[in-house]
Amino acid sequence: MFDATNRSGGTATATPQATAPRLVCAAEPALTAAPAGAAPAALTAPTGPAGRCLRALLSPWSRLSLLIVLLAGAATGVLLFEPQRLLADGWPPQLGGAAAAVAFAVAYGLCTVAFVPRPLLNLAAGALFGSQLGLGTALTGTVLGAGLAFGLGRVLGQDALRPLLRARWLKAADGQLSRHGFRSMMVARLFPGVPFWAANYCAAVSRMGWLPFLLATGLGSLPNTAAYAVAGARASAPTSPAFLVAMAFIAVPGLLGAVVAWRKRHHLRGAAS
Repeated sequence: MFDATNRSGGTATATPQATAPRLVCAAEPALTAAPAGAAPAALTAPTGPAGRCLRALLSPWSRLSLLIVLLAGAATGVLLFEPQRLLADGWPPQLGGAAAAVAFAVAYGLCTVAFVPRPLLNLAAGALFGSQLGLGTALTGTVLGAGLAFGLGRVLGQDALRPLLRARWLKAADGQLSRHGFRSMMVARLFPGVPFWAANYCAAVSRMGWLPFLLATGLGSLPNTAAYAVAGARASAPTSPAFLVAMAFIAVPGLLGAVVAWRKRHHLRGAAS
């Protein structure tokens, strides 16, 4: 670069213009573009002993072990609490009205997760709250308990148990629940042949959806639950027409359930073969 011409003397002289030196840092790191779609280093899975420990805790068999421990603890608590005392001692006197119904529905759901037989709980609901409120309370507890068991089985047990479905009849039952979940669960709830807890956990291991499972549970459990609630409410008058009709509604589905189970057994065998 040269400066402008000097106009004072008439002769044009050029003087060099000083330029600022550029400092180059040899240790300056080169910036490279990260590959598209690559996760930041802070968001990647932890490595080392901590990462291995976390993966072991979240493995399918660890979750299944947690489910077994939870169910064993719940069953032990039920054995110590003895819920059958509700039929003899009644509900705690400090609870009444809507609060008692809500508390009983929650306790009902937790007891069904812990393998307490539903007929006992339905009889207690009718004896404590009467036919109508007892039916609503028991049905709410039924759906709540089924949803809790289904969620526990789906989150903690499905990944570990699905690879074990190798027997023919297990594969056939799993296919029936996965493809025809609502219809199959309606049959299981209407005709008492399969234990309530077993149907819950079998459905959780299958690929049945949440909504068909809960709808089939609520609709299919309605007749049987109503019969037991009326029987519990009328237990003091065992010769009354309402009590006798309720007992008939309890006995007839049991007989029909045995017939349906026998036919389903042959159907599953044919599907498996």
